[in-house]
Amino acid sequence: MTTADSLEDYLARRKVLVEEALESFLAPEAGAPERLTAAVRYSLFAGGKRLRPILCLAAAEAVGGVWEEALPCACALEMIHTYSLIHDDLPAMDNDDYRRGKPTNHVVFGEGMAILAGDALLTEAFHLLARPEFMTAVAPARRLMVIQLVARAAGMTGMVGGQVLDVLGEGERLALDVLMDMHQRKTGAMLTVSVVTGAVIAGAGEAEIAVMERYGRQIGLAFQIADDILNVTGDSAVMGKSTGSDASRGKTTFPTILGLEASRAQLAALVSGAAAEVKRLGRRAEPLVRIAEYIMERNA
Repeated sequence: MTTADSLEDYLARRKVLVEEALESFLAPEAGAPERLTAAVRYSLFAGGKRLRPILCLAAAEAVGGVWEEALPCACALEMIHTYSLIHDDLPAMDNDDYRRGKPTNHVVFGEGMAILAGDALLTEAFHLLARPEFMTAVAPARRLMVIQLVARAAGMTGMVGGQVLDVLGEGERLALDVLMDMHQRKTGAMLTVSVVTGAVIAGAGEAEIAVMERYGRQIGLAFQIADDILNVTGDSAVMGKSTGSDASRGKTTFPTILGLEASRAQLAALVSGAAAEVKRLGRRAEPLVRIAEYIMERNA
């Protein structure tokens, strides 16, 4: 990415790379039920931003690696993210009928099939990470480290644990530190692991990995604050999902605690801090700087 490139063009090009790879990695397997395959593909190719895989590729390049080696991991992260969205939308969870402007998976395929589609995507993600024909230039110890990091970020102390705290917190007035912890798990863990695994795959040292961890934690929280603000001020037609749903479910959000203006100030501070972290890595980290800024400026 050169300084003359627009972030929009960069994201569009990287999105194409990720989607072509997903098509390749998720080629129909012999014996997989057609209905399950259809449900998986319906959500996986529903038009997401592919932010997590793009972050993984950008992080690999920021520490001097090549994006191609990180591509299987990037796609595995997107599979896990998609599974989480399918399950989040279920009636037992957020009970949303639309995602990205389309009926949600359970509306189209039924609740049972939606649950199984999410299960399949999570399992296929780890199958992809473990396939011996990919990431062949990555040392076995680093490959194992990547699998451990992704599993932890997606699991009980990460994304799933954060979702549990979210469910338990509905209708409760949460303290700010509790809210921040919940979202560092629910949203932040998978964004953080996206940049950390990209760096690990590229052979980064401890100092560079620590930079990615600090960057990831800040953009993870920034992403959630931006989401909370959009849930109050956003345009549902642009976002492709309903707004105002947090208030209707009695959820504590950053705007309900801090107010909109203070939430925007906190968002700006986190983005500034994240950008300052990766600027230490030099010009190769420019995409990560611009992605942090994009998180603050996005409208969907």
